[in-house]
Amino acid sequence: MPDRLDLLVIGECVADIVREPDTADRVHPGGSPANVAYGLARLGHDATLLTQLGADGNGRLIRDHLTAAGVDVRTDGSTAPTPSAVVTLDGAGRAAYAFEITWSLGPVSLERTPAHVHTGSIAAVTEPGASAVLAAVESLRAAATVSYDPNVRPELMGDHEAAVRRAELCVALSDVVKASDEDLEWLYPGEDPVKAAGRWLTTGPAVVLVTRGGDGACAVLPDGPVTVDALPAEVVDTVGAGDAFMSGTLHALAAHGLLGPAGRERLRALDRATVTDVLRRAAASAAVTVARAGASPPDEAELDAALGRT
Repeated sequence: MPDRLDLLVIGECVADIVREPDTADRVHPGGSPANVAYGLARLGHDATLLTQLGADGNGRLIRDHLTAAGVDVRTDGSTAPTPSAVVTLDGAGRAAYAFEITWSLGPVSLERTPAHVHTGSIAAVTEPGASAVLAAVESLRAAATVSYDPNVRPELMGDHEAAVRRAELCVALSDVVKASDEDLEWLYPGEDPVKAAGRWLTTGPAVVLVTRGGDGACAVLPDGPVTVDALPAEVVDTVGAGDAFMSGTLHALAAHGLLGPAGRERLRALDRATVTDVLRRAAASAAVTVARAGASPPDEAELDAALGRT
């Protein structure tokens, strides 16, 4: 595996209450940034999550879940209830969400500067906490690479134009951006997602990744896109698939020495073979996750096994 990297994830935790026909509700630890931190820890990295958790049953469930994987959970002492989402699955395992979210992140001290910072999702758009997230990223990016995933949740994005401006500001601060085709279609209705990702590429990132569910994924580079197919998987549900793709991406970039201040220049000289390898590893991480219930990303042995089957 790559050298262990000190990775900081900033964002929300959410208790996912999974609901499907003729089945009792199940509660899974979730929240896109929390899932990414969990996935990185499972893959052997030193992952810190800067977040909010309530002093309630869902908060204890999520904290225990994260710390069991090795995530260092840092909270700001907020007394607000732990955010929750009712996740309704259809017959194909596709997820729809209804949220009860507050996000008011306050300052939390860090003893060391991370090599890489990841953020996105609700935490990057929901005030008053979103301003604290943006300030933290801006203060850390001189000494760390940055990644961003908008993980659009239309019900929580607020005014469309303001949400687009905030997403574009986060993109411009980032070295690596990942978005689903659905994210890009919501942000830029009627525009081809790969074309929209190409426009993002001109504003700051070294690479923009676009996931397309069962149709695979692509990386948009200055010399054109690189595409890979989705790995075969018997889908149980799609909860956390995009987050597993994100943690798999960061793990693969770390393996190639492309994260951290020493990796930033190499990241901006990505060759297509390296990008293809990164995409394959990220797709394998997502394939493992959709084959089991909830946001359950692979450890390194499971990831290697999935890659060995391709």
